[in-house]
Amino acid sequence: MMRPLLLRALVATSSFVMLTAHAHTPYLLPSSFDVQPKETIGVDAGFTEKFFVPAVAFGETAFSIITPEGARIAFGDIHQFKQRTIAEQILPDEKGTYRLSTGPRLGAVFRTWERNGKTESARDPKQVIPADARLLSHYQSLSVAEAYVTAGKPSTKALAPVGKGLEIVAITHPGDLYVNEKFDFVVHYDGKPLPKQKVSVYRSAMDLASQSTVQHLSTDADGKVALPLTKSGLYLALVRYQSPAPAGAAAPMYGNNYTLTFRVLDQ
Repeated sequence: MMRPLLLRALVATSSFVMLTAHAHTPYLLPSSFDVQPKETIGVDAGFTEKFFVPAVAFGETAFSIITPEGARIAFGDIHQFKQRTIAEQILPDEKGTYRLSTGPRLGAVFRTWERNGKTESARDPKQVIPADARLLSHYQSLSVAEAYVTAGKPSTKALAPVGKGLEIVAITHPGDLYVNEKFDFVVHYDGKPLPKQKVSVYRSAMDLASQSTVQHLSTDADGKVALPLTKSGLYLALVRYQSPAPAGAAAPMYGNNYTLTFRVLDQ
């Protein structure tokens, strides 16, 4: 069992290392943000360095939908490819807003250490860290990607916090975002707001030539963010946060990654 002092040291020193070690970011992109009851909704999920061009499939997780009435149903048709995961499901006969989720995905275990002034890292659990090295981080990635789609008038029941793990809790309805307004939301971990938490917001160029633009923000003392919406388009909000892993986990820490894909419309 890891000593509490060492665990606290890893929490304090590994945040920057975690951000730089993650080359790929999880995402979930719905086939449409405007849906109809009883129609098929599809999602494209994976990991990427450029939104929304897939590079690595998301993998086997419990893809789910929270309905406008608050019920959770599973995606019934899931296909794994090398670069992307595709999931489809027929929606129930309900109008309102649906929450689409990949469910949590446990990924690779990362270790980073410093030796002789140089930083090295490995994701191979068999690699032995030199005895004279100083361990900087040791964590397993835990990723969740989500989006909201709406049939008819937006509703709010599906926006309720899950209360477990890392999540963005919308204050402004994510299906009702327009240029020259703001997207207000709160970052939660296990149901509690995260103050002074970094949030990166990407705007996708949606082509193969241009690069996504990014804004770096921080939550306030209450875990809130007020994101100015200056351009229409597809966006992805990314939060990374380290937390102690439960007993028996593959690493002492979890490197939590949460993303929310949303759309901003012109007035």
